[in-house]
Amino acid sequence: MVNRRVVVTGASSGIGEATARRFVKHGWQVVAVARREERLAALAAETGVDTFVADVTKQNDVDALAGYLRELGPIHALVNNAGGAFGLASVEDSDPDDWTRMFDVNVVGTKRVTSALLPLLREGIVAGQSASILMVTSIAGHVAYEGGSGYNAAKFAQHALTAVLRLELAGEPIRVIEVAPGMVKTEEFALVRFAGDTAKADSVYDNVPDPLVAEDIAETIVHAIELPPFVNLDLITVKPVAQAAPHKMIRGELKIR
Repeated sequence: MVNRRVVVTGASSGIGEATARRFVKHGWQVVAVARREERLAALAAETGVDTFVADVTKQNDVDALAGYLRELGPIHALVNNAGGAFGLASVEDSDPDDWTRMFDVNVVGTKRVTSALLPLLREGIVAGQSASILMVTSIAGHVAYEGGSGYNAAKFAQHALTAVLRLELAGEPIRVIEVAPGMVKTEEFALVRFAGDTAKADSVYDNVPDPLVAEDIAETIVHAIELPPFVNLDLITVKPVAQAAPHKMIRGELKIR
């Protein structure tokens, strides 16, 4: 396919940024989407990606993104990567506002972007090819763990959304792929989860030999989307060898199992 175009949300850091960079290396035209304009501008300057500033929790932003893409040209793949975790408290003690934030970005945000861009993905399909929608979820959407609370709930919901969408699109040349990473050491994920507490964020990776990095997941994402159009990897679980299961709580701290 010539001039393949992919939209990557949450592209200002971590897995999203790494994914945008890898698609560029593979010759794709990339539209990097995120809230932070300055981070997108730096990425564009380095890689030549197109950028669009949008918050997936705001419907007006998502509608504007769809309008921009319609003017830009056909799109062939969507990577729903925007998401995040907030807090590490129990069901009893967790803040309902944290739950609302997690559901809005991980679940409703994914729904917003998917609904808005599906018509454009359909329009971009040519004979013998397929469009791709890839969801970056988490093993937290498949296995519960202590302290998971709202994040487990949100990611289980995102996993269910993905499964339903795959059923709804059956018969169309649109594949729905789920990549569920395990422990990935990025610059911001744990830091955001612990509200900027660097010590707590760093402790997550204590005594963990070779945690995954964003580039490992980016490579998985690009591989899945570049497979022949009749091949669908429904679910890809990616963990470091050191991680046999999600996490467990030890003396009030999140540790690898």
